[in-house]
Amino acid sequence: MDTKTILLVEDNSSDIALTKRALERSHIKNNLVVVEDGAEALEYLFCTGAFADRDIHDLPTIIMLDLNLPKVNGLEVLQHIRGNEATKMVPVVILTSSREDIDIMSAYNLGANSFVQKPVDFNQFAEAIVQLSLYWLVINEPPPVK
Repeated sequence: MDTKTILLVEDNSSDIALTKRALERSHIKNNLVVVEDGAEALEYLFCTGAFADRDIHDLPTIIMLDLNLPKVNGLEVLQHIRGNEATKMVPVVILTSSREDIDIMSAYNLGANSFVQKPVDFNQFAEAIVQLSLYWLVINEPPPVK
């Protein structure tokens, strides 16, 4: 896969728009796929439902995952990701408004690579998105593909 894809799992339309704007302003041209609930995220990752025609080997380079999602919550999505051989190594950054210790511990216990509280201020939010994207898309060395 030549194009590095960001999978944003987010149900808040304002946060989706802010993320897109932050990436555009910073000239990050990677493919951004947005799904708006946990069930849709699982369909995308495992090529079922609306995404049945997607290439299952075309995994995102990074998943930015909200916790408070409709249908299937973020922790359950993370559990499915880590429980599947094909997706278990994909970096998952929890990007949420929660600062609850239980959420932080649960996310790390389930294998999250990072836990980031969404800043309320647009400029701080944009900077967080840019820094996360640059780190995971450019700096981080992913495990070799088998």
